[in-house]
Amino acid sequence: MKAIAIVPGKAGAKLVERAEPALGAPDEIKVRIIRVGICGTDREEVSGGRAAAPDGQHDLVIGHEMCGQVIEVGSAVTRAKNGDHAVFTVRRGCGECFSCLTSRSDMCQTGKYRERGIKGLDGYQTEYVVDKERHVIVVPADLAAVAVLIEPLSIVEKAIDDAIRLQSTRCPEPAITPAWLSGRRCLVAGLGPVGLLAAMALVLRGADVYGLDVLDAASARPKWLTGIGGHYVDGRQVPADQVHDTVGAMDVILDASGIAALEFNLLDALALNGVYVVTGIPGGDRPLQVQGAELIRRLVMSNQVMFGSVNAARGHFEMAAQDLARGHRRWGSQLGALITRHHRPSQFAEAFGDRPSDSIKEVIEW
Repeated sequence: MKAIAIVPGKAGAKLVERAEPALGAPDEIKVRIIRVGICGTDREEVSGGRAAAPDGQHDLVIGHEMCGQVIEVGSAVTRAKNGDHAVFTVRRGCGECFSCLTSRSDMCQTGKYRERGIKGLDGYQTEYVVDKERHVIVVPADLAAVAVLIEPLSIVEKAIDDAIRLQSTRCPEPAITPAWLSGRRCLVAGLGPVGLLAAMALVLRGADVYGLDVLDAASARPKWLTGIGGHYVDGRQVPADQVHDTVGAMDVILDASGIAALEFNLLDALALNGVYVVTGIPGGDRPLQVQGAELIRRLVMSNQVMFGSVNAARGHFEMAAQDLARGHRRWGSQLGALITRHHRPSQFAEAFGDRPSDSIKEVIEW
């Protein structure tokens, strides 16, 4: 079968041949891949950045945002059947720490985890995949066209869930208010696919959502945001350190920009007792000057929290599937508009190249 692979540490990708996988245990599921999303991590890998091949291999099949259709199940499988549409999770636990032993490999304590298409395990940019039943999420057929968005949405689900749990632990009101986000002012920085999906998840929870980027208001991403009820803030007109005075203080900030200077400057927009979650990972190693004393003073005197969040557990994937279904019922084809370009496997070079300005999520159709 065909697959798209890289040699970690070297720029470029290639179309390779792999042996088609077969079931090897009663609890395994074989899936025919339908489509795989392309994200910043994939582009980083193709450019020679962070990645690790499986033991004994020199190359790595990339891709971790997938959806497919079940074509074979082991005798012990009960969660899925032939014909089901399905998504596999990404991270596999170390098998040693408490987090991984309790199905929370996203919080691995040893760093020995593996991730499909990223670290130590081949990914999903290929024709067929076999994995364990415990890693599968079955998706309703009417969501099949957008199911590839479940993985990036799962990252958001974890970030928002952790923010709410943290606020519920330290603040009286969230602890006794199940729908605490309803009516809360929330800012999402960076309107890539993760940022837009974050905006969607927050709107579904009743939040008053603002999205910050440096794009023309009439372009695809701001239009998608306003189409679901969000408000667009052009960072060229309202710099990060002026958001508080111009737009107002924010109870929750979720950063998906991956721009370090912006991530620190946006602390000025955080409200008293606010929570700030960072999901965007800055690239490069250029030094950054930060007003450290002012930063710490603000966090302490305003009872604020800033934390990072990465990856997601199976439960977050399930939450993502549920929110995707809610979004589909509410906005219909609006969700499908997030997927702006479809490529064939033979077009991988184009797919991993420069993106047009109106592109949001790109996928490879297998």
